[in-house]
Amino acid sequence: MRPQITVGLPMFCDTKTAMRLLCLSNGHGEDGIGLRILQALQRQSDAIQLAALPIVGEGKSYQTQGIPIIGPVQTMPSGGFIYMDGRQFARDLQGGLLQLTRMQLKTIRDWVQSDGFVLAVGDIVPLLFAWWSGTNYAFVGTAKSEYYLRDEQGWLPRQSWFEQLERWSGSVYLPWERWLMKHPHCQAVFPRDRLTSMVLQKWAIPTQDLGNPMMDSLDPKGLIFSNEPDLTGDRLTFVLLPGSRLPEAYENWRIILQAVSALLMAFGNQRQLLFLGAIAPQLDPAPLKQSLESYGWRLASTTQSMVTFTQYRAQIVLTQTGFADCLHQADFSLAMAGTATEQFVGLGKPVITFAGVGPQFTFRFAEAQTRLLGPSVVLADHPSRVVQIVQSLLQDPDRLQLIQANGIKRMGSPGAADRIADYLVQRLNVKGR
Repeated sequence: MRPQITVGLPMFCDTKTAMRLLCLSNGHGEDGIGLRILQALQRQSDAIQLAALPIVGEGKSYQTQGIPIIGPVQTMPSGGFIYMDGRQFARDLQGGLLQLTRMQLKTIRDWVQSDGFVLAVGDIVPLLFAWWSGTNYAFVGTAKSEYYLRDEQGWLPRQSWFEQLERWSGSVYLPWERWLMKHPHCQAVFPRDRLTSMVLQKWAIPTQDLGNPMMDSLDPKGLIFSNEPDLTGDRLTFVLLPGSRLPEAYENWRIILQAVSALLMAFGNQRQLLFLGAIAPQLDPAPLKQSLESYGWRLASTTQSMVTFTQYRAQIVLTQTGFADCLHQADFSLAMAGTATEQFVGLGKPVITFAGVGPQFTFRFAEAQTRLLGPSVVLADHPSRVVQIVQSLLQDPDRLQLIQANGIKRMGSPGAADRIADYLVQRLNVKGR
């Protein structure tokens, strides 16, 4: 597959006074975070020319919002998860990874010839690309958190000596990553949480604790998913998050439906059950509907924004446009996703998750996610275990209160994109609106 090249015009035309900023990101979730910061920059200043170069994928988030992409982009077989499996890396190499990387690095060097600032979003890959540019840069660290290794009380217990070795350098960020963040050209580092910021400050890294942009743009639209009133106040609402990666999400959906069936058997005669399938726009709903029918669900209604299935007193609603509403209305999440799971936790709610077959959502990924998000996530060893977990949570209000506080602590409050943009406008000394 040949790299796709999309070149657009600058967002602002006043080239005499405009500051040029290039956003590098490496994944769908990272693209979304980068886009939120760029949109915040647009709101705060009309003196910055914005551009993007997504290192992984085609950067459709940028394209749909009019942010010009300056160089070659291409979707790789691994979808960006080569660190999960060496075979995925081999497939990416066969798919032209090295050629794409060379072209992207050359594009960045060519871009900085006219001066400019680079904003890297993600992990060491965009950070390394930013350093390679030779110009000043800032880093939004979305992939790593000290919570993977420790919490506020100290190091987390790890079973094997190899797992314990992860803490050898004193931080989840390794020495070469810290060197890139401490480089004279690095003007600011924006970690994803306060604990990580505090640890990085020990090495005099220019850390700014401004929050996590993942929690931005989650305002609900006021969608109503069920016409059945909750007359007795006993309804339980679950959001189902199978992830966005193809074709993995379809297999994740089938695993989640096993848990849904277990809940239906346990609670179907006691409570109203509402399941909200928050389906990524890039997924084809047809396989999801077929899986529902194979589990005994019957199509009840279809509207422009949602499709409703019923079984006994329960409903499953599929929507590809009501993501934030699903998160806000749900009491629990059955999740096999990355960013979406973290956002639900950030709203102070409990997640039950299950290991899949990958390449992203494997047991290794799910176990790491439980360390990242702490008591807010329970990793079940089988979908049928969901009943026991839900019953335990319902009977423990103190634990639910802990989960609520934990989500805010680990994911931060909304508004991080605006705070980061404001810092960059001040740092770049450009004119505000």
